[in-house]
Amino acid sequence: MKKMQKNIVLTVTSLTALSLVLSACGSGNTGTSPAATGAASTSSAAPKKNVTFSIGYATGDPASKQAMADAVAAFTKANPNIKINDLSEGGMASYLDWLKTKDAVNEFPDLVEMRDTQLFSEAGKIAELPAEWLGLFSDAPKLNGKNWTAPIAGTAPQGIIYSKKAYADAGITSEPKTYDEFLAIQEKLKAKGITPLTFGGKDIFHWGFWVNKYLMDDVFADDPNWNSKRTKGQASFTDAGPSQAMKDFSELFTKGYVDKGFLSTADNQTSSMLVTGKAAQLFSGPWMFSQISQADSKFEFGWYPVPDRKGRIVVNGLNTLQGWSISTKANQDADKKAAITEFVKFFFSKDQYTKFMKSVNGIPTTKETITYDSGPQMKRVLEVMNDPKTIKSLQINSFWGDNQMPPQWRNWFYKLAQEWLTKGDFSVDYLKKADAEWDANVKANTAGK
Repeated sequence: MKKMQKNIVLTVTSLTALSLVLSACGSGNTGTSPAATGAASTSSAAPKKNVTFSIGYATGDPASKQAMADAVAAFTKANPNIKINDLSEGGMASYLDWLKTKDAVNEFPDLVEMRDTQLFSEAGKIAELPAEWLGLFSDAPKLNGKNWTAPIAGTAPQGIIYSKKAYADAGITSEPKTYDEFLAIQEKLKAKGITPLTFGGKDIFHWGFWVNKYLMDDVFADDPNWNSKRTKGQASFTDAGPSQAMKDFSELFTKGYVDKGFLSTADNQTSSMLVTGKAAQLFSGPWMFSQISQADSKFEFGWYPVPDRKGRIVVNGLNTLQGWSISTKANQDADKKAAITEFVKFFFSKDQYTKFMKSVNGIPTTKETITYDSGPQMKRVLEVMNDPKTIKSLQINSFWGDNQMPPQWRNWFYKLAQEWLTKGDFSVDYLKKADAEWDANVKANTAGK
């Protein structure tokens, strides 16, 4: 492996090319972007209007939550005429359910981190992005020919974050080259009395990590249009690929590789489980690196992708439609729209965006080159993502257009997985239920349009 410089320069020419690490544009010295020259030139001539807008973003990951809050605080300090009402909050509800609740009580955020873009764009809740936002990015995926989101970060891959001490104690000296070697590592850890894996099963979103790893390996890496075939009745969860995926997923638990308290472990507790030696590994992404280092600055850990049964490296790494969106209502309010635009420019300005990216070990999406100090774990991530042999895919819920998954199906399926793991009776009958629920959701969604 070639020696990599500690100070990594990441240039995003295309998110699919994935020169990783969140980037930005403009200067953070005044709290406004150089792109906002029009506003800056008139600020001395007339007092700025007082404006308030609301913001909402996912709070499941502590590092991202804090980085978002820091960005909001820095912006409002630099722009005292603009007040941001932060509606974001934690809790057990999924982010999608939280947004639906906010919409139901007429509190849908003016600026919102959008993950289910097709759902909310078709419902008329978000507006097409202002043209001046698009100039900030090297690539912003489109839905129905329109841009709906300003990509906050490039898609980050997930892999095994492992304790170097635990691996040494179990006699593990190298990364697995095959899936069988990965399973052998789990057996070696068990034999030494070390719990192989921690799992944040208390948080519904965490279930998607492993579930999607296996679905990408056995389904989407070979057929990215599988979702549309499922919708048309041309594919089934009982088919060989999805069946193998869920069998492998289930065996992580039935073979005793996952900590028995997984249902009561929150995602934000997994880093503690790792550094205190209660588990040797965590399957997650680079956003966890800073949390682990903060929990114990002396803790030594590594990261690697898990090979599939064919020896391939398949990761979550293609562009998605996720990012900042402006609500339809806010877009119709000239003052709010202008204030939100100033925040977006500030968020992606070079100084601010670099801080954000460093906090979350992010992958940049802006045109401007970003440089920040990176540890060996992030360098390994970059190496994998820049390897032409790496197969980049999407999670089942991240496809759009004809390949969109019924939005309500995802969390329902994660709960179904909880059911069969709790009962210990995984069988094809559960996969038949998955087909039936998918079909019912598609029918309901079509009727509701």
